[in-house]
This record gives sequence, C-alpha cells and structure tokens, in this order.
Amino acid sequence: RDEGIGPRAVELLATGYEFPDNVEVIDAGTMDYMILDTIRGFDRLIVVDAVKGTDQPAGTVMLLTPEDLAENNQVMHSMHDIRITDVLSAAALVDRAPKTSVVGMQIESIAEWVLELSEPCESALPVAVAAVIDELRAEGVEPTPRADKDVHARIIEALRTYEPMPSEALRPSESAE
Repeated sequence: RDEGIGPRAVELLATGYEFPDNVEVIDAGTMDYMILDTIRGFDRLIVVDAVKGTDQPAGTVMLLTPEDLAENNQVMHSMHDIRITDVLSAAALVDRAPKTSVVGMQIESIAEWVLELSEPCESALPVAVAAVIDELRAEGVEPTPRADKDVHARIIEALRTYEPMPSEALRPSESAE
C-alpha cells in the first residue's frame, strides 16, 4: 500500500486542472534512470512521492528539497531503490539538474505492486495536490480548474487552507474531509 501516492496525485492534477503548454504533468512510474531523458532541459521539477522514516504519522505531507533527502538516506523510498537525489546527480553530470522540490507523504506501509492507498494517505492526498499547486503558483504558473471536471471539494479546501512550510509536516485538517 501507499506506493501509489505519486500516480494518484498526477491523476488528480491531470484530470482536475489545465496547465500552460510549458508545464507537463507526468507519472514517472518507479524511479529509474530512464527519467533522465524526460527531465533533461526542465527548468523546474516537482516530484510527488512516498517517503518513510520521517517520524511523522502516515499521511503527513511535507515539502522537501533534494538536500533534505540527501541528509536523510532513509526518507525517500522507491521500489527500485533509486532515489531522486541519484537521478538529479546524474542529470547534473550529463546536462543540468532542474530546480527541484519534493512533495513527500509519509507512508503507513508499502507493498510492491500495490498502488492502493491507506486511509491516512488517501485522506491527505488533497494536501499533497495543494502543495504542488502552491509550488507552481510560486513559479508564476496558475493551474486552471477544468470546467468539465469536478475538482474534488477536499482539494479546494486544501488549497484554501494550505500554507507552505518547507521541511515541516503538514496534516490535513479535519474540516477538509
């Protein structure tokens, strides 16, 4: 469970919002070095993924930098054990690494090939999406809610109440459910 945090966030972003042509919303799957071709030339990268070892409750959303991840080798988790910091280091060697933020969510548990989310992570998903939208807005990008799609009420509430707190835990409020 909980390995599907990134894909679920991508699904909510891609179906709920329209983005300018210079913004790509992609599911990179399990992190491997093949992603280098995709991110080559990006100026900005926002990654949403499961994290572990933060000493925070499951469902806690936090905004991290690659430096935060490098300092704590146990935080970022991938089924293939390739960390975003490894990919960014490789990108720096072959071209240049984009400015990167990681919206991480503390997992409850993880099982290979199970994308279902635990209840704490499922209920915190709107907070992760709000964190991505906040990061985009900080870069001058304004995602537009799709008129033909319902934007989930919890995302709207999370956007209304979200305040950026780098490297600090965010919890979904009880009213966001």
